[in-house]
Amino acid sequence: MASPPLRIALISEHASPLALAGGVDAGGQNVYVAHVAAGMARLGHHVDVLTRRDQRQLATAVDMRPGVRVLHLEAGPPCFVPKERLLPHMKAFGTQALSLLRKSLPYDLVHANFFMSGLVGLRLQRSLGLPLVTTFHALGAVRRQHQAEADGFPPERVAIERRVAHLSDCVVAECPQDARDLMQLYELPQARIAQVPCGVDLAEFQPGDAGAARQRLGLDAGEFVVLQLGRLVPRKGIDNVIHALARLRAAGGVHRPVRLLVVGGESELPDEALTPEIGRLRRLAEALGVAARVCFVGRRHRAQLADYYRAADVFVTTPWYEPFGITPLESMACATPVVGSAVGGIQHTVVDGVTGYLVPPRDPVALAERLEMLRANPEQARALGRAGLARVQRLFTWDEVALRLEAVYQRAIAARAWAGAPARPAMTLVSPTSAAGPALQRPLAPVAGVAVAAAEGCRAATGGPA
Repeated sequence: MASPPLRIALISEHASPLALAGGVDAGGQNVYVAHVAAGMARLGHHVDVLTRRDQRQLATAVDMRPGVRVLHLEAGPPCFVPKERLLPHMKAFGTQALSLLRKSLPYDLVHANFFMSGLVGLRLQRSLGLPLVTTFHALGAVRRQHQAEADGFPPERVAIERRVAHLSDCVVAECPQDARDLMQLYELPQARIAQVPCGVDLAEFQPGDAGAARQRLGLDAGEFVVLQLGRLVPRKGIDNVIHALARLRAAGGVHRPVRLLVVGGESELPDEALTPEIGRLRRLAEALGVAARVCFVGRRHRAQLADYYRAADVFVTTPWYEPFGITPLESMACATPVVGSAVGGIQHTVVDGVTGYLVPPRDPVALAERLEMLRANPEQARALGRAGLARVQRLFTWDEVALRLEAVYQRAIAARAWAGAPARPAMTLVSPTSAAGPALQRPLAPVAGVAVAAAEGCRAATGGPA
């Protein structure tokens, strides 16, 4: 590594890299934080992930792998709290984070994930003079457009995001749509944005024997298997997939019978009480006469997911909106074609007609047409799958993501140093403790010159939005 190793504080207040993906508040951000931390460690850097203690029995510090620690901070009750209700606890989280960083070995940079972590990051930036890089993962203004009154986040989220965006040394956009939203909705200058996508673990997700995978999962070798995998919440548009399933022609002649697998939820066995969306979708499938063709699998550990992708003829994801979406990359890494909504990051990762197909959200007719096309043309489906595999191998590995983020970090650090930002105080290493401290305050504007220098460095790191 050409540059000296960095000490990075990676803040992810609600999405721990140790949490199981697939639950209501466990998904793509957990995967992102885990792999960014591991990727930075592979490059020789040290990463401390600061996250909220949501179980009493969790150790204060957990060594996730060499070079990566997960530090659990006390902020609110030590139990699950929906992220929509976490904002009042960010004062305590920020106080602990500031106390930890002041007493620890010096850190070089803070990378905040999500708007609440960004709020904490601003406090660390202001108090310690550290450069702040922020990845929002989802923008409140976009969420409000699509969910309106169903959005459970506090109304001040949008104002907080705007403030965090404009005061961060650099904002990471995960796809072109994310960058456009930051510029159009929050008036963030393009030069302040670095575009770095999410990635996929090619050791975890890779092509395999579809027949063997079906045998392990107990699936019929003669069925046309459609896979839906991820969080079971209304915005994911699984009802759209069920409506499309009802439009597919009945099996007969050359047509294979169709099976929809829905993987995800709050328990390993599908439970409507724990995952209400299962009940809603089951009732819909019954009303449309396709209940026998829809199988709710329940939550599965990540080590089991590759078999589901390999066993499927096609992976479908048709959310109303999707900030990025890691599951299409996982499917492509297993050489399984993707049919996805032409929204958010999906329209960046899936190349229409090359690695899969893009369809309008909430359009079961268009989705059914594409599924029917793939059911009738298995060789075409295999060709799309091969192209998808080549695309992720070229552009979306976590090692590539880590290299691009490292460049963003280095530019932000250099820009702040060049602008004469305050040096860090001397520190001694301790574990995080519960400590009282000042409330989260409105941060001061960046040190004179830092914003301009950081913008230039941010843009230079990745060339700005693609």
